[in-house]
Amino acid sequence: MSDILPIRRALISVSDKAGLVEFGRFLAGRGTEILSTGGTARALREAGVPVKDVSEHTGFPEILDGRVKTLVPQVHGGILGRRDLAEHLAQMASHGIAPIDLVAVNLYPFEATVAAGASFDDCIENIDIGGPAMIRSAAKNHAGVAVLTEPAHFDDVRAEIEAQGGTTLATRRRLAAAAYARTAAYDAAISGWFARQEGQDFPPRLALPGVLRQGLRYGENPHQNAAFYVDGSNRPGIATARQVQGKELSYNNLNDTDAAFECVAEFDRPAIVIVKHANPCGVAIAGNLAAAWDSALLCDPVSAFGGIVAANSTLDAAAAEKITAIFTEVVIAPDADDAAQAVFARKKNLRLLLTGGMPDATAPGLAFKSVAGGFLAQSRDAGRVDEAALKVVTQRAPSRSEMADLIFAFRVCKHVKSNAIVYAKGLATVGIGAGQMNRVESSRIAAWKSEAAAKAAGIERPLAEGSVVASDAFFPFADGLETAAAAGATAVIQPGGSIRDAEVIAAADKAGLAMVFTGMRHFRH
Repeated sequence: MSDILPIRRALISVSDKAGLVEFGRFLAGRGTEILSTGGTARALREAGVPVKDVSEHTGFPEILDGRVKTLVPQVHGGILGRRDLAEHLAQMASHGIAPIDLVAVNLYPFEATVAAGASFDDCIENIDIGGPAMIRSAAKNHAGVAVLTEPAHFDDVRAEIEAQGGTTLATRRRLAAAAYARTAAYDAAISGWFARQEGQDFPPRLALPGVLRQGLRYGENPHQNAAFYVDGSNRPGIATARQVQGKELSYNNLNDTDAAFECVAEFDRPAIVIVKHANPCGVAIAGNLAAAWDSALLCDPVSAFGGIVAANSTLDAAAAEKITAIFTEVVIAPDADDAAQAVFARKKNLRLLLTGGMPDATAPGLAFKSVAGGFLAQSRDAGRVDEAALKVVTQRAPSRSEMADLIFAFRVCKHVKSNAIVYAKGLATVGIGAGQMNRVESSRIAAWKSEAAAKAAGIERPLAEGSVVASDAFFPFADGLETAAAAGATAVIQPGGSIRDAEVIAAADKAGLAMVFTGMRHFRH
């Protein structure tokens, strides 16, 4: 059998009709018989493209409200019959089954229907049955059939037919691989939705859908390959962002930008988060983004250089001027006004991402981490504490300003790699210690950073003096808390739950600190 196969008969049935009419006209112009169904046939006819209804081709009407229209031997036999086997061709001829050389099918919009919040019954009706069956049949028999599952395939196949007179085996194999990936992702979306309907976060079999959004130059390091996939959940962030300007995003850019945006989503008032290597190095809330930037930058101006900046409200020119005063890799926000975009445009390499909205920091979802031989799955850390959930455990209770800073610091701490210590004052971080093997070292690093930041700003006393301190997990010994007290902290927020809680509380009382327990831990490895 020749490697190049002409297209004498094509079956086209698509939900996404982008490029449909142009491709149909092209095939018809080459004498291809086009079989089609429902809305696809109607769209082609209205455009003047000759079409034969599948029911006319098969001699069997559409039944059961269209649930059965292509699930018949005349369709699947025409797709699955091997052109290189005489017995197949003989059987097809004896049963009046005509070969189908091209199948162009994209599926009922199940994912979009779910994302739109449709009812259970509507979601069920948008589960395609005939489409996946035809796609899988055509992909299996790709030696003799080309299968197109995306509108983007139309132009590639048209170009090859024009150049070669038909489709090549290499192209059919590539299209077959894409076809199985599409049906696998479709089934994964359906199975995941069904599991959620049944309240199963972790079903016996877990399939993950993903659509390639972007091939990346490399991964964390140049010797690693990488790509960015989206899962269809449309959570506002890097998956929904429109890149307004700047160079191509890298793996590390995407990872850090996601970390920054998820952190800034914790706050309702105007906030800025500056991230470096997936850790916040400055976070602040203020009356406007420009003021929040000043306070966030004060925390660690050295680390902020070449960092990622996230805002939780529309960027204006005042904020943009301040952000662009230092080298910044990426800025992400729900929006930016025209004046702000004009300021950012002066920095051609700066990537500006606009997401169109903010993610819900308390929304449920799953998070994944690969391990050798598999992956770990857990619910997203959507935990959040407020004042009502806090337990005062010391002789002195926090003041109103201390309480506000404690809650702020603990929300930031949730996004800092463990072991994590965060000093905060005036709703701004003033020292952050991240990723150490013990909590004392994180406390010391955070205090040292507050001293360095004060010196850089020409401030006589360390920024941590008069601050509050948050710990992502309990203090196992009093030494971590004593280090915070020595740095000038006046109040502490921590989960509690250590067998030495009494010892730590006594140390806080001795130092005159107020301390509250959250009962909630925020490890982030």
